[in-house]
Amino acid sequence: MYTHILVPTDGSELSDKATQAAIELAKRLGARLHAFTVTEPYPYSPLAEAQPILPQEFLDAARSQAEHFLKRVRESAGAAGVACEGSHVEAAQPWRAICERAAELGCDCIVMASHGRSGLAGLLLGSETQKVLTHCQLPVLVVR
Repeated sequence: MYTHILVPTDGSELSDKATQAAIELAKRLGARLHAFTVTEPYPYSPLAEAQPILPQEFLDAARSQAEHFLKRVRESAGAAGVACEGSHVEAAQPWRAICERAAELGCDCIVMASHGRSGLAGLLLGSETQKVLTHCQLPVLVVR
């Protein structure tokens, strides 16, 4: 059925729940897993020198946090006997980066979390999961 599953993670509790579902699915199917995290770029502004954190510090902290999230997924997958790699990118539109990475890697399924916002909150905040569902051609398993 599925042989290569992409699991985006932001390190949240809900994302961890989706990760566990992806690991279980991959184990049952004998599939490979690819953990993926996206960090937003530094919010440059004309007042950049007055920002509370310098650009390089921001980028270093984002990379460190992303690697921490990916390591947690790799360790959980390894403990379950599931092959897992991971990668991180910086992108302004996480949904687009998720779709592009899945295509680049030849993934045939995406497993990701949804915060389940609806109504005005869903409209105003948007949803990366909703955008992936709308724009990606792959099957997407949404975990709540």
